[in-house]
Amino acid sequence: MADDARADGSESTPAGDARSEDLAEDGPGGAPVVALDTSALMAPVEADLRLFEELDRLLGGYEAVVPEAVLAELDGLQGGNGAEATAASVGADLAERAEAVETDESYADDALVALAAAGRVDAVVTVDGPLANRVLAADAPVIGLRGRNTLAITEP
Repeated sequence: MADDARADGSESTPAGDARSEDLAEDGPGGAPVVALDTSALMAPVEADLRLFEELDRLLGGYEAVVPEAVLAELDGLQGGNGAEATAASVGADLAERAEAVETDESYADDALVALAAAGRVDAVVTVDGPLANRVLAADAPVIGLRGRNTLAITEP
């Protein structure tokens, strides 16, 4: 299997590829709209990922949104102890850089899939494999980890 291919047949796209350019033209004012998942917002602590720097590198300009359900999930997680609570606290701080959006879904993953399926976002940023598969099945691109701490676009 090629390095870019996934087991489900979808392909990852490195920065600068045509899909990055396509995403850059999708949103208002030419900037793509990307939805951030809880796992992506916690990745700076859990995976040493510079989330917004990687999104800048990959997409250039973009508009980041966070479903209210993701904010609620982060809020619940930061009430605990240990590394997960710390990562959730950092994630909640990072989420302030994005616009909060409402959905009819109360579960974070369902909210992200609904945004993608409805075409309200151009891609979902996540490091959660099962969620990535659901977003790809909804015919939307996923931006996720490739390698240790680099983001790449995976097309449906």
